[in-house]
Amino acid sequence: MNRLVVLGARESGVGAALLARQRGLEVFVSDAGKIGEGFRATLTSRGIPFEEGGHASDRVLSATEVVKSPGIPESAPIVMELRKRGVPVIGEIELAARYTTAPIVAITGSNGKTTTTLLTYHILRKAGLDVGLGGNVGRSFAGLVAEREHGHYVLELSSFQLDDIRDFRPHVAVLLNITPDHLDRYHQRMEDYVASKFRIAMNQGAEDHFVHNADDPVITAGLERHAVPARRWPFSISRELPQGGCIHEQELQINIDQTTFHMSMIELALQGKHNVYNSLAAGIAARILEVRKDVVRECLSDFQNIEHRLERVGTVNGVLFINDSKATNVNSAWYALESMDRPVVWIAGGVDKGNDYGELQDLVRRKVKAIVCMGTDNKKLHKAFGDIVEHMVDAESADAAVHLGYDLAEPGDVVLLSPACASFDLFTNYEERGQRFKAAVRSL
Repeated sequence: MNRLVVLGARESGVGAALLARQRGLEVFVSDAGKIGEGFRATLTSRGIPFEEGGHASDRVLSATEVVKSPGIPESAPIVMELRKRGVPVIGEIELAARYTTAPIVAITGSNGKTTTTLLTYHILRKAGLDVGLGGNVGRSFAGLVAEREHGHYVLELSSFQLDDIRDFRPHVAVLLNITPDHLDRYHQRMEDYVASKFRIAMNQGAEDHFVHNADDPVITAGLERHAVPARRWPFSISRELPQGGCIHEQELQINIDQTTFHMSMIELALQGKHNVYNSLAAGIAARILEVRKDVVRECLSDFQNIEHRLERVGTVNGVLFINDSKATNVNSAWYALESMDRPVVWIAGGVDKGNDYGELQDLVRRKVKAIVCMGTDNKKLHKAFGDIVEHMVDAESADAAVHLGYDLAEPGDVVLLSPACASFDLFTNYEERGQRFKAAVRSL
């Protein structure tokens, strides 16, 4: 009998365990840390054995196959030992894909993938399709498949999740952009990170579809090195394209074979250059799946964006506060700063992931009047911007950062939380960071 061991007992790991149990596999869950109460209750109620606070190596190493959570790196000792012994190690996405034949739209990129995933899901649901939403947003893919079969799945996939696929094959793969991110996990090698992103298309066939950003030089170069057997659908905002998506005379235009969809850019619910890319990608994916033009148009104009992504929290005495806590890398912060049209007090900082702040310096020089560094180690931020902005201060909590930002701002300014860093030094995740920021703003 197959003995499956799941490493990690959060959303991904518990979803994998539920699916394995449902499919009759012998499953055991092992977590090096403490298992959250909700996940513990789920495992207990389903009779799934588990351990926490460390891995019992004999039980793990005797597995027929291991599913590891995406947050566990290849350098973890237990993973290295499994590899050494030849025990197959996969991810939860790979496991789930074995148990469904439904078409999958898989979306990845350094920035914008959550927005594009939710927008694509919104369009397909409005079109009347039975759609499951998961992956790196919402539910785990395995948890969705365990619950019931859907007609389609829309999945947001991180590079960590893509690292652990083997045969996973999306019908539509979307690659939005590739900018330096998580390089600490990829030995500071950009080419390894690029290769990870291109894994989304590696198992596709000629009848599948690859939607990609034709304006991204890293993707363009990557297409020279990575085989993509699927039919390609490029999108661009800088030049017109005969097939795919582009901008033509201030209209968003999508050309799929002999059909053309177009709508005014003014009608788009998501404004800003980066969101035009997201809208093009989602629109192309929907049109490939033959969603009617009127449904696509309606959805691109009525979509509500996600929490923690350029979310307007409120205005206090003329100072606007914006929560962009989901900006966990430099490029996300670049998009946020680029879209600002008033003087900015920028709240940045957290766990640096090998960031190069050089590409932000020109924007900061033009748009930022003060910086509040919110983290336990802000030396790199001070070094990058100390000579550019007049005021730089440090804060060790969201409450302190908001009050300092408010003190530095004047009516008509914006206080922007767009950290460019992970949150793990002061917060559990970017959601908690955003919630604390919003609570502090409301208490002003």
